Amino acid sequence: MVKRIDVRGLSCPQPVIMVHRKMRKIGTGTFAVIGDDDTARENIRRLARDKDWTIKEKEAGEDFILLLSKA
Repeated sequence: MVKRIDVRGLSCPQPVIMVHRKMRKIGTGTFAVIGDDDTARENIRRLARDKDWTIKEKEAGEDFILLLSKA
């Protein structure tokens, strides 16, 4: 089962900080980020690209899910 980070209702920079901490903690692997703020989505995408993480994205109603992974 993929671990999840729920950042719904949070505004930047808090979602980015949470995701960055998770990236550092696991180093490699996969986790999902569930959010509802477009600014947070773009900032998390930018962070993932800068850290060489792969991003898969899908919509879930009004929310988004970013599946981040690194081998």
